[in-house]
Amino acid sequence: MAHAPAPEDAPDSRLHQDLHWMFARLKQGLATAESAAVREHGMTLWGYTVLLAIVEAPASSQLALAQAVSVDKSKLVLILDELEKDGLVRRRPDPADRRARIVEVTPEGGRALKAARADIQAIEDRLLAGLSPAARDTLHDALRRLVGEPIARIEAGRPHETACPP
Repeated sequence: MAHAPAPEDAPDSRLHQDLHWMFARLKQGLATAESAAVREHGMTLWGYTVLLAIVEAPASSQLALAQAVSVDKSKLVLILDELEKDGLVRRRPDPADRRARIVEVTPEGGRALKAARADIQAIEDRLLAGLSPAARDTLHDALRRLVGEPIARIEAGRPHETACPP
């Protein structure tokens, strides 16, 4: 007797075993929730990501910042334009290279980022509520490892197909 394939919503279906689908679904759900949260603080999810990157590890150039957040450099300019217009960042000429710009978070941007980060953390805590602290640590550790050299290795120098093109 032929066995019917598992429905798409069954946790043991092939779909639910597919790594790409699992990450895509997680990204979709997080983006939906987190976009709404950061919008309340006057920014987009990309704006939030860029602000977080600037605060955590100030980049030496806009190109370095684009690479750090995996966004096309022309898209980064649009994101920075919006953040600057909203008073969340400022760009100033680099004294070492007048063609380059140093991007700094304003005090208002720092306050907005802190509030948005608290909301994001609450969303992530709700998502991970069913995991033990040890399982959360294991998940974070595994993901941090995967986003480094392993993902670069499988990309094999190809341009990012979904890295927010211009």
